Amino acid sequence: MHTPRHALIVCALLALGACGAAPQTDGVAARFGGDAAVPQGVAATPKRTEVKFGSAYRFSEGVTVSVSSPRSFRPSDAAYPHSERAVAFEIMVRNESHQPYRLSGLSATATVDGVQAKQVLDAVQGFSGIVDAGKDVLPGRDVRFSMAFAMPTDLTQLKLALRTSPSSGDIAQYCGRA
Repeated sequence: MHTPRHALIVCALLALGACGAAPQTDGVAARFGGDAAVPQGVAATPKRTEVKFGSAYRFSEGVTVSVSSPRSFRPSDAAYPHSERAVAFEIMVRNESHQPYRLSGLSATATVDGVQAKQVLDAVQGFSGIVDAGKDVLPGRDVRFSMAFAMPTDLTQLKLALRTSPSSGDIAQYCGRA
């Protein structure tokens, strides 16, 4: 004979077991005649926008990023990691929002033929990464810095993906040959 207490325990166990399960959304839109909302706690896939080197991209939160065309150079002996060739970019971040923008939220990743390229740090030639990453960019202000990435010796197709924060819904993907 089952008592209400047993039923409560079974319900509690079922609820606890479901906490770690992935939300099921298949067929929700079809059953309710519209688009299914993304369940709370599930990150939506960021929107990638292809941009040409030398252009600017405005992110939805009001930050605009400009990336120069890649400039090929030979890293110094002091560079890390060692590479025969690298490409450098001048990057400008302008805060056109009404809130300070924390520069440490910016991420930049380069890929060559689908393989992630390593960032080159070469203080001798002025490539130290984002030096002021802990600072805020105030509304209406901008900051400039240079970044470099290791490249193969031959020209290749390069993609540089920029994102203003890990939770940003936008990724600006700069594409071109380098």
